[in-house]
Amino acid sequence: MDFKEYIRVIPDFPQPGISFKDITTLLNDGAMYRKAVDELKQLVSHLKIDLIAGPEARGFVVGAPLAYALGVGFVPIRKSGKLPYETIEVEYDLEYGKDRLAMHSDAVKPGQNVLIADDLLATGGTISTSVNLVRQLGGHVVGTAFLIELSELDGRKKLPEIDVFSLVKYE
Repeated sequence: MDFKEYIRVIPDFPQPGISFKDITTLLNDGAMYRKAVDELKQLVSHLKIDLIAGPEARGFVVGAPLAYALGVGFVPIRKSGKLPYETIEVEYDLEYGKDRLAMHSDAVKPGQNVLIADDLLATGGTISTSVNLVRQLGGHVVGTAFLIELSELDGRKKLPEIDVFSLVKYE
């Protein structure tokens, strides 16, 4: 299945030189959205997964349906200040500054196997921060899953010894 046909590419967004991969066109097609989740499920079905974690916001639209399909729980990873209970947080670098991601302090139990799912792997900043959060709580990251991987940005390098599963790769 060539999911690229269902991903809209928007040149020069959000700034000149960036080729934005818009998944809303894939999400808008119920049959293709389901096929994408089903295919991700097949890619990771050999793993022992207790939970799926997904960073906001598009990690929710990939991770939650994947968790449902696998019959496991889902853990949201949010921006700082968005979760109502006690949290742990990790700061990470953005292209033009810094940001913080947070998880509830009781979201992952020590020894649980966690798959982290998101829409896109680019430089790896968000996903490596998500890995750090899961590990701080004693979770074992068994892999990462993405709809899209931008191979030329080498995000995989920030995930040594972690399996990376992607439906679509852009060079």
